[in-house]
Amino acid sequence: MLCVGMALTAGFLSEPAMAHGERSQEPYLRTRTVQYYDVHFDKKSVKVNEDFTLVGKFRLMEDWPDAVSLPETVFLSAYSPGPMITRVESYLNGLPARQSFSKLELGRDYEFKLVMKGRVPGRHHIHPLLSIKGSGPLVGPGQWIEVTGSKSDFVLPVTAMNGQKIDNLEFYGISRAMKWYGVWIALAAFWLLFWLVRPLLLPRWIVLQKGREDLLITPRDLTVGIVLGVVTVAITFGGYFYATKEYPYVVPLQAGTGKVDPLPKPKAEVDVKVIKATYDVPGRSMHITARMTNHSNEPLSVLEFSTANLRFVNLQAPGSDKAISADYPRDLVARDGLSLSDTKPLAPGETRDIKLEASDAMWEVERLVSFLTDVDSKFGGLLFFVDKAGNRTLTEISGPILPTFTAL
Repeated sequence: MLCVGMALTAGFLSEPAMAHGERSQEPYLRTRTVQYYDVHFDKKSVKVNEDFTLVGKFRLMEDWPDAVSLPETVFLSAYSPGPMITRVESYLNGLPARQSFSKLELGRDYEFKLVMKGRVPGRHHIHPLLSIKGSGPLVGPGQWIEVTGSKSDFVLPVTAMNGQKIDNLEFYGISRAMKWYGVWIALAAFWLLFWLVRPLLLPRWIVLQKGREDLLITPRDLTVGIVLGVVTVAITFGGYFYATKEYPYVVPLQAGTGKVDPLPKPKAEVDVKVIKATYDVPGRSMHITARMTNHSNEPLSVLEFSTANLRFVNLQAPGSDKAISADYPRDLVARDGLSLSDTKPLAPGETRDIKLEASDAMWEVERLVSFLTDVDSKFGGLLFFVDKAGNRTLTEISGPILPTFTAL
């Protein structure tokens, strides 16, 4: 009765688990490897079988951590809590991303596009995802996608290269696969039962002690073993020849990697050197002192600091009201923005030291402060600049960071 009561109580009190798995990753993975930006979801609610598109860009940081494998082999995909969505198409810099890419370049930008469709009804947290061989998945900003309808309505039609139309790839060939499972399970069960129905351990041990190993294997055993072996080989080769005749045109799983060139490298219009960086633990605030030099022909203002999908926008900069798109997750945008010691635009050719302050509880919520205890305590991110016309440029910044414990 006690067990029954505990089971019923657990059933009433249990709730669906909702968590952001990216928060479990070390900060150096999220701040110094892949920086996503300009990420957009075209829809927040779709029906089962309805497509939605995720586009964006990412920068592979120049100051790549030594403990992380280089992006020699990467795979572009989307992350969801299980098979809740289906990937329909994917592109990296306009090239189909059906398989992995190799030798992506540090310090360069790449543009991606993911077309997906709803599969399982519910509210799902969807992220762009770049998996790096030897390092694992590195996710971008996630958005909640509401999928409505019935799971039973989901279909994935495909037209094969020979013109055959498959109504639903999700269940295609399952009945045939189950039949083959049944054949092999029956053969295995027969072989096991053939030996289990006779005395096993003690009688055979006694025979061994008497030196009569010749009695362990009888002529019937040899006959059954040979027959079963012949049947197994016949089924294997027969199945192979049948499949070859039934499906003469077969494309094997592709094991090679593709090559893709990065986006054109923008002109370095602003040179930024980090002089000092600290993190105020009680105040949940990152302070950066940077020396900035404007190499462009236009005055430039600091627009935004972005790291690990968190965004701190200078609310006094031109175009700050349009810096954050309506579809970007609000839990990743700092409420008070980015504070500057000097908000005047950098004149062409001017060099100035500017202090940046990025304060928000997001540092704690997103578990990004444990970099203070790493053996390689460094931070990284993207710094965006904007001119009066709204033209934007970016540069990456990185450097050592130290904790401080000032009083609130």
